[in-house]
Amino acid sequence: MSSITVTAPSIRPSAAATRLRLTTRGRRVLLALAALPLAVGLAFAALSGGSAYAGGEEVVTSFETVTVMPGDTLWSIAEEIAPAADPREVVDALQRLNLLEGGALMIGDELAIPAGYES
Repeated sequence: MSSITVTAPSIRPSAAATRLRLTTRGRRVLLALAALPLAVGLAFAALSGGSAYAGGEEVVTSFETVTVMPGDTLWSIAEEIAPAADPREVVDALQRLNLLEGGALMIGDELAIPAGYES
């Protein structure tokens, strides 16, 4: 009877381990490939960020306004435009709608009245 023996060839470790070496151009290409998804995402966000309303209809928004007179405060205006409502809520709505900080008013300013409090 005969037998066959199979042995794997011996692999000798090389004396010097190979390292990946990148040239300057190779580094630039690798950096460009890594930054490409970020650049595409930023471009998409910049181009589509301002299109909140996509309909073809024209939207017209109008507000009733009140002119600030001498001695007026946000509280007095709130009580005047919505006597049945809580003045704190009306003052808050006036501040948010008119982008007022701290409640400082100037005589002659026109304040937009929030939709729920129009007369």
